Amino acid sequence: MALDGCGLCCKYLLIAFNIVFALLGFVFLGVGLWLRLSPNTRGIFQIEELNSSAFVMAVTVLIALGAVMLIVVSFGDYGTCNQKICALQVFSVLLSILALAEVVLGVLAYANRDQVGYSIAEFYSSMYALYLKNGDPVIGATLTFIHNTLHCCGVTGIPLIEMAVKTCPKPDGFFEKIVMPNCPAIIASVFDSKAVLVMGLFVGTGALLIMAVICSSILSNKLRQSSSSPQYIILTHSTSVLANPQPPQHELVYSSNPHPDQDPVVFTPLTVANIPVAQS
Repeated sequence: MALDGCGLCCKYLLIAFNIVFALLGFVFLGVGLWLRLSPNTRGIFQIEELNSSAFVMAVTVLIALGAVMLIVVSFGDYGTCNQKICALQVFSVLLSILALAEVVLGVLAYANRDQVGYSIAEFYSSMYALYLKNGDPVIGATLTFIHNTLHCCGVTGIPLIEMAVKTCPKPDGFFEKIVMPNCPAIIASVFDSKAVLVMGLFVGTGALLIMAVICSSILSNKLRQSSSSPQYIILTHSTSVLANPQPPQHELVYSSNPHPDQDPVVFTPLTVANIPVAQS
């Protein structure tokens, strides 16, 4: 199906969007499965008291979100590359649901920022306990990144008694060699102060998804118009007419001429052989 400039632009934008969306989906799904099936973290899911903890909920959300994103990408990629209107419609519906969920989550996170900050601090405490128990280098690198970013040190904030002091940043002065901010309190306060930014991030992501839905709708309309437009084939003569030509008819001469010094005008009637016939 032939597409115009607007249709081609939407098609290529959707292809780029699907590539980025697929990469994010693979990352979320991979990290979630690694945290769920890793020998160092598998024990948390086998403890009944921890089934509702922030760590278990975060891992479950990562796995579910990654799987849903890959399903959405499969419909979008198939519909865009093969120009299938039905697949594009399913892609638009799923993407609209994700966009609405993004906006709702952003508003809820802002409205319940205290509880969300506490849950994130609890998630950090779970990772900290796992590192102390198993010494996983990946979790250790994650803790080091968090400590350096927030400039905090463990759950106590006292380097002298901190068991994960290797992941703590270098103290800025003499006083920080004795005590530093503890990470759970810093995480809760940072999220509370950045709640508006977090909500804006969720709402902005939802707006990007809505733009992808608009591009998908435009592409669907262009494909529908292209498939419904008639195709004209111009033929010169019909085979049956050429095989059985009609006898020429008599020429009609109009003799009534107000100007006798001019030649009369001769009109030759059209025959069937002179009329192009369209074949179906």
